[in-house]
Amino acid sequence: MTKRPNILLTGTPGVGKTTLGKELAERTGLMYVNIGELAHEGQFYDGYDEEYHCPVLDEDRVVDELDQKMIEGGVIVDYHGCDLFPERWFHIVFVLRTDNTQLYTRLEDRGYTGKKLQDNVQCEIFQTIYEEAMEAYSEEIVHQLPSNTPEDLEKNLEQLIQWTEQWIKDHN
Repeated sequence: MTKRPNILLTGTPGVGKTTLGKELAERTGLMYVNIGELAHEGQFYDGYDEEYHCPVLDEDRVVDELDQKMIEGGVIVDYHGCDLFPERWFHIVFVLRTDNTQLYTRLEDRGYTGKKLQDNVQCEIFQTIYEEAMEAYSEEIVHQLPSNTPEDLEKNLEQLIQWTEQWIKDHN
């Protein structure tokens, strides 16, 4: 059986993780997992956050649910956080980054307002997700990708496809 890599796509909400992840899965045959959708389908929640108006993820149940798939390999995980996942799961981590003014507009279009909107934009400004990734994983596997334009999306897709193909060649 061919070994295939596990990839983490992370970044602030609205940076394009889902668009990139779904397209990458379609072009490479890897399995795409959106943690928000997985949690919703399995009701992997541990309460509700009144301040941000969203359910609180039950991280242990999510990790338990995914562990066997991750051991088998060939999974693209899409989530706006990264420190909940075991380091052993991923062969590479991509942190998508978006210009703050574009991100603000994207989040407003999603219905984000007030503190939730401001905190997510600040998270991007202060590189919070990138710093989390650098602390949670080996620096050699963490990479930042710009995600502002359709051209960025195509360039990122090409880069990730090339990386995936090379990884498969090197490990089989």
